[in-house]
Amino acid sequence: MPETASTTRAPDALLPSLAPLLHEWLPRQRWFAGKGRRVAGFTLDAATELLPLDGAGPGLLHLLVRVEQPGRPAETPADCYQLLLGVRTQLPPRLAPALIGRIRQGPLAGRAVYEGLRDPRLAGLLYERLRTPGRTGPLHFHATTALPPALAPRVLDAEQSNSSLVYGDSFILKIFRRVSPGANPDLELPLALAGAGCARVPAPVAWFESGAATLGVLQPYLRDSRDGWRLALDALADGRDFTAEARALGRATAEVHLALAEALPTRRLGRAETEQLAAAMDRRLHAAAQAVPALLPFVPGLRAVFEAASGTSGGGLVQRIHGDLHLGQTLRGSDGGWAVIDFEGEPAKPLDERRSPQPTVRDVAGMLRSFDYAARTHRPWNAEWAARSRAAFCTGYAEASGADPRSDPALLRAYETDKAVYEVVYEARHRPDWLPVPMSAIERLSAPR
Repeated sequence: MPETASTTRAPDALLPSLAPLLHEWLPRQRWFAGKGRRVAGFTLDAATELLPLDGAGPGLLHLLVRVEQPGRPAETPADCYQLLLGVRTQLPPRLAPALIGRIRQGPLAGRAVYEGLRDPRLAGLLYERLRTPGRTGPLHFHATTALPPALAPRVLDAEQSNSSLVYGDSFILKIFRRVSPGANPDLELPLALAGAGCARVPAPVAWFESGAATLGVLQPYLRDSRDGWRLALDALADGRDFTAEARALGRATAEVHLALAEALPTRRLGRAETEQLAAAMDRRLHAAAQAVPALLPFVPGLRAVFEAASGTSGGGLVQRIHGDLHLGQTLRGSDGGWAVIDFEGEPAKPLDERRSPQPTVRDVAGMLRSFDYAARTHRPWNAEWAARSRAAFCTGYAEASGADPRSDPALLRAYETDKAVYEVVYEARHRPDWLPVPMSAIERLSAPR
């Protein structure tokens, strides 16, 4: 498809006309990272008409918008968000829940603006654009294989930090909402794993980007799979053991780590770097305790965990890892095989940090925390179920990798503690009812060994 400079006819007037609507709508979105801080204004990075805005519509407007919020360090750029806005003169009743508002002034005055991904026609247009590699304004579309035409789209409504569309039962498109310059690990790592022949991760078939920023990735949809979180909760509800599944998941995780080490550079972790890792954990703890005062009584014990890790000799490998591994990032197929998905890493962390080599034990710690989360959803708390599942996962990992993650207990405990601190801040901001789950881990991990 030839390049088209499809930008709005009055970009300088566009953002002021949209700003009153975005002030109200953006902070309410699940994927908005700046909750709890005032929105002071917006800056338009790019505006592209993927479907012309002339006439009654629908038109599809792609925006990259920076959100100015007080309290941001001066050297840190404002968060940039990707928006796909539908524009119509009249909004059909079926799209009423997607309405953002009506524009009062500017080039689109009088038009209804809505979440474009909720409109099957506009979502279908995005898929068709992925089928035809090339450029539209600043947007560059890529495909690794021929894709079938005219697959019906549907939005996945699961809570997440991005937005996902399923096309037919064949493909899933993840739209990254908060974007940063540089290759997103959720594209970079699956491409590397596909090149290494690792079948544990669905290989990307298409993606689009703007400049150096990855905007969306299309992958095969594993329609007959169930996510590990739901499987674990079902096992708890039925009173079933989960050790066989956990052991197989440990083996799958190790296979992914081995393939990443084959495909991408690795290096040895020195003593000084181990000290730096522990110091960074301590800084995150200090910031978290200021944000969530419930952490304050446990700070001395948690710091002792990090001090113990800083005293280790290092020498282990660091490499690219998943970065946000938990049961919800895994899928088990009807054949019993496990797949690992969502390699974006923790969205709240800077992209450079998410792309940096790290100890594999960090992923292991994330999964151990996830077993604890699952067990805490059961009443009464099934501590023994969690302990058996955690041990089985580590055993499976050791069987596939040849290295037991429990062989460096100080570093594993430090990463589990660091993860629990992160969870406390997340739950306090987004799901206060869940705060007791990580706080129970904080109490356990801070106790003297």
